[in-house]
Amino acid sequence: MTYSLNHYYQVLGLEPGASLEDINQAYKDLAFIWHPDRLPQDNPRLIEKAAARLKEINHARDMLRSQAPTAAVPVSQPASRSTPSPSPSRPPATPRSQPTNPYRPGRSYRRPDMRDMQGADLRGANLRERDLSGRNLKNANLMGANLRDGFLHGIDLEGANLRQANLFRANLLRANLRNADLAGANLVGADFSGADLSGANLKGALVGGSGDRWLVKLTGAILTGAILPDGRQCA
Repeated sequence: MTYSLNHYYQVLGLEPGASLEDINQAYKDLAFIWHPDRLPQDNPRLIEKAAARLKEINHARDMLRSQAPTAAVPVSQPASRSTPSPSPSRPPATPRSQPTNPYRPGRSYRRPDMRDMQGADLRGANLRERDLSGRNLKNANLMGANLRDGFLHGIDLEGANLRQANLFRANLLRANLRNADLAGANLVGADFSGADLSGANLKGALVGGSGDRWLVKLTGAILTGAILPDGRQCA
């Protein structure tokens, strides 16, 4: 069945003409609420209903994103006949080469377009509240990156460098963090439900609370061989 764009705005609870940033934020909020992994696994009827709702939310987001305006690429105009030619004694300046890494540290990334970002250099990158769910970031360097409130469901961060990264309230449901380095990272309020943290280094990570009480959600998480914040290693 074909729907109008207004229908997709309604699915995400938005007014027609909402910005791409509003679309992404609305999707993230609704996906967090309706994801089946957050529901009791002994209630198949509820899980089926949530999965159908999430599918509708995903479709609405994709349809609205495809209609989002993109910046026009300027077209170079031919030089006017009155434009003087460069002096023979002064050759035209050579344009500066552009950085080959599109993920330069310090930049803000609204919507990474590449799903495969394996080995990317994202040191110090501002990825706050971004949706990186399902991305391949194996062995990526995210040292000191800001991932606060990020939606990272199912992300692959195996072997990634997340030292000193800010993962405050990040959603890492079913993420792959095998052998990842999270030493000194801020994990307060993060949700690692169902995540694989086997062999990960959490030494010195901020987890809130006191003693063995962490302000981190680890329901169903795998911690085999992981180094805990106090330096102990899980069996």
